[in-house]
Amino acid sequence: MPVSIRNSQDEVTAIIEGEIDHHTATEIRKCIDESVERIRPKLLKIDFSQVSFMDSSGIGLIMGRYNTMKIIGGKVEVQNPTPAIEKILKISGIQKLAKITKTQEVSK
Repeated sequence: MPVSIRNSQDEVTAIIEGEIDHHTATEIRKCIDESVERIRPKLLKIDFSQVSFMDSSGIGLIMGRYNTMKIIGGKVEVQNPTPAIEKILKISGIQKLAKITKTQEVSK
């Protein structure tokens, strides 16, 4: 599976691996949404440290989770994007919706 989930009382962390494109985004979205629906966290962290490629489906993935979290009163944080993915995120303006953070050194 291209995503693994870590749950705590107030947080859900989704660690995505591999590529995010229209083939994988649906499965990733379903997995994250199931956990968010069950836990109803205050914070959803989406870790991109293991993402090797992302197209516009990745932007849509974040935007959709932002909308879901907004409805339940929570926030989204995008963690550890590679430099190339961080550039895509910033060009898209995603930082207006989700905080972009680095919790570890990413070198891709």
